[in-house]
Amino acid sequence: MGAHMARNLVMAGYKVTVHDINERTMKKFSDDGIPTKRSPLEVSESSDVIITMLPSSAHVLDVYNGQDGLLTNGSRLRPWLYIDSSTVDPQTSRKISMDISRCTLKEKKVYAEKPIMLDAPVSGGVPAAETGKLTFMVAKICNNMAMAISMLGVSEAFALGQNLGIKASVLADIFNCSSARCWSSDTYNPVPGVMMGVPSSRNYDGGFSSKLMTKDLDLAMSSACKVGSKCPFGSQALQIYQKLCSDGCELKDFSCAFRHYYAGKDEK
Repeated sequence: MGAHMARNLVMAGYKVTVHDINERTMKKFSDDGIPTKRSPLEVSESSDVIITMLPSSAHVLDVYNGQDGLLTNGSRLRPWLYIDSSTVDPQTSRKISMDISRCTLKEKKVYAEKPIMLDAPVSGGVPAAETGKLTFMVAKICNNMAMAISMLGVSEAFALGQNLGIKASVLADIFNCSSARCWSSDTYNPVPGVMMGVPSSRNYDGGFSSKLMTKDLDLAMSSACKVGSKCPFGSQALQIYQKLCSDGCELKDFSCAFRHYYAGKDEK
């Protein structure tokens, strides 16, 4: 995700400096003439804006506050804007935001008197990162919980339809011109053979993995628990994706629930 985002920024004319713990990724950038640094701290020392894209809350805390992290230099920072596009729990985002709010800028900017942190996770997955069409949002765990529930509901309906003798393509046409129409049906259909160019058309490879969906649902349920919010559908969705992961589907796109949980069949 981050590599595609960085390359799109370069293509748009921005001066980009990159750090990644993956040496092969770093080498690819270096080979293309894009500057790389050995640590987040070194990136911070040469940048006005920082964008982080990381797998989990622990990684975010380490990159910002760990050894040679972005905030290692103490209270005086060069970057005026920090954008974290990772999907993490709200508590981590609030902690990083508070840590940054205690800092000052080495050089005052016309547009900022103090460094600013934006919690801006993204939606669209790797394909949208490649094409530069990611959606940035400030409530991603709510969005992804709704997306998981929607995908499971659509998959369940398609599987039921097949068991009743209705072709998935026929049911999709009905859904997509009626009140059941949604992204999981008309844009990201989970039934292999119904739609080209989506993960279900390539054995559920690529896309947004079940492992990442499980992580996001776990974050959502944890947040719901902290504020006493009832989320029975979200809780059930988490259990389903946990089972998919334990059954060996953790790297398959989350739409694989149609085949691997509901035992849905490919469209002939």
